[in-house]
Order: sequence, then C-alpha cells, then structure tokens
Amino acid sequence: MGAFVISKRFNDEYKFTFTSRRGKVIFTSLSYELRFECEEDIEKFKKNIELARFLKFKGSGGKYFFKLMLGEVHFATSRKYSTELLLQKGIKEIVTYSSKSEILDFSSSESIFGDEEENEDEAAE
Repeated sequence: MGAFVISKRFNDEYKFTFTSRRGKVIFTSLSYELRFECEEDIEKFKKNIELARFLKFKGSGGKYFFKLMLGEVHFATSRKYSTELLLQKGIKEIVTYSSKSEILDFSSSESIFGDEEENEDEAAE
C-alpha cells in the first residue's frame, strides 16, 4: 500500500519519504525543523491529494523526475526515473495509495535493533 516514512537528515532536520508498496522511495519532502511539522504536512497531503500537481522534468542526465506541488507550494521532489513511463507509474502510486498509507516514524536516534555490541555478545554465547 505504500507508507510515509519520517526520518532525520544529517543536519538533524526532519524529512519524510513516500515509499511504494515494494519499499522503493517515490518522493522526498523538503526539510522540517520539528517532527510534528512532518506529521501535519503528511496528514494535510493525505486529505488534499486532489490539490496535488506533478510538474514533470527531464534532467541533464536524461533522467525524469517531478516536483510535487500542493496548491502553489513546492511540497516534495521525486527520485530520478529512467523512463517517462516509470515516472507515470510513480505518480499513479501516489494518487492511488497515499490517502490510505500509514505513517512510520524512524526519526528517533535510538537503534530499533538495540545496542549492536550487546546483540553480538548474546549471539556469541
């Protein structure tokens, strides 16, 4: 179904990505200073998907991408696609599944797998 994934950038600002049903990133948001701003914009997007516009571009390297606009505001930028058909499929996935997609928060600095050294010690026993 796809998911919105919140994470941190290297500069400690927050971002979110929309991933496809297969786990591939379709677009990445702009940066946010606070995590709750990501959540608010995701919810706003999910409720107002009909206002979304997709401005399509072809980069100098021949790859295709789009800028996602919500109203007149630049909301996110897609990954690069090798063909225009794949770009269209990415857009279709957003339109079809984003309003029903869950939000996953991986922005915590703590590892979801616990302390790696501790896990290695347990595995050695």
